[in-house]
Amino acid sequence: MAAVFLAACSTDEPAYVERPVEELYNEAVDAVDEEEYEQAADLFLEVERQHPYSIWATKAQLMSAFSYYSNGDYVDAILAVDRFIQLHPGNRDIGYAYYLKALSYYEQITDIGRDQRNTEQALASLDEVVRRFPESGYAGDARLKLDLTRDHLAGKEMEVGRYYHQRENYLAAINRYKTVIENYQTTTHVPEALHRLSEAYSALGIEPEAQANAAVLGHNFPGSEWYVDSYELVEGKPVDRDGDGEPDPKEDSGGFFSRLWPF
Repeated sequence: MAAVFLAACSTDEPAYVERPVEELYNEAVDAVDEEEYEQAADLFLEVERQHPYSIWATKAQLMSAFSYYSNGDYVDAILAVDRFIQLHPGNRDIGYAYYLKALSYYEQITDIGRDQRNTEQALASLDEVVRRFPESGYAGDARLKLDLTRDHLAGKEMEVGRYYHQRENYLAAINRYKTVIENYQTTTHVPEALHRLSEAYSALGIEPEAQANAAVLGHNFPGSEWYVDSYELVEGKPVDRDGDGEPDPKEDSGGFFSRLWPF
């Protein structure tokens, strides 16, 4: 009985059958076409396992990473790409490998209320694509995503700065706002950061710094609503935002803006 039981158990194991590499690879590609990405990844790995020294094995390594990425398995995709890069640094598709790695981090970017480690890794990976392959077809999209990633990180700094600001921890808030201005100069958060700096310095009684930051805001972003807010703050008087005759800060002729930016 024991022998029969063991024999029965052994039949439950699928027999290993070596298949032609082209057949395996084409089946994996078909799975990709049908968006059966988990099955495709397994098949590409089988190509490498059964035919490790074929040219198809190299292709299968990168295609398994693509399958993981398409299935939303970004951690597995990154691991597969890193292995491909390590084994085949001179491969003709190495640019795509770096790009796929960057995309895998980019897709894991979370809202600004959460940890931004993946955002920082996405930034580094996208920058690497642009630096290594500036003339490739991947560089243009990487540059666009770089801008969006920087804007996201700047938004996180602003969120933390506002948190400190609301709790009247102005020095900590100032450090965050300065980080935005110094490290993320091309993002959409710079006008607010300049205004918040004016608010924080004014709250600390450091009026020259408040005026200086408001002046920079007025010079560089004259059409911003944050500019109007800063004008009201440092001039100590409201601005008629409806155009009913009150002085418009953009046409200020005798205030601190014109004094600090005489051109």
